Amino acid sequence: MKAYKEVYLVDDFDTVNMLHSILLRKLVAKAEVKTYTNPQLALTDLRMTIQEQERVLVLLDINMPAMNGFEFLEVMVLEKFPITVDVIIVTSSISSREKALALKYSKYVRDYVTKPLKSEGLKFILTNIPGTV
Repeated sequence: MKAYKEVYLVDDFDTVNMLHSILLRKLVAKAEVKTYTNPQLALTDLRMTIQEQERVLVLLDINMPAMNGFEFLEVMVLEKFPITVDVIIVTSSISSREKALALKYSKYVRDYVTKPLKSEGLKFILTNIPGTV
């Protein structure tokens, strides 16, 4: 399993972030887990803290009111975030169109999963990064 310095949980619902935080603390105990309901604040923090040699994991929701997950990914591409940022899209959407759109961001997106996350599924994803959508 990859060693992550930090894990960012970006979802507009505090409850979802809390549940995912509990799961992650068991699986990536050494990483600092940060939660954000505002994706723009998460991007600001990422900009200030990421370093090319350190791995960072982002669990990113797609459907958020202020900025959606694809807009978040577009900022990462435009600002040339390092490829040490692994993104897992975690969404309630089962849209094949959205999953196909995630392929556009394969530089960062390692997986696309539906909520709710389960411990076994998350452990499998984390064990198999880097991967493809």
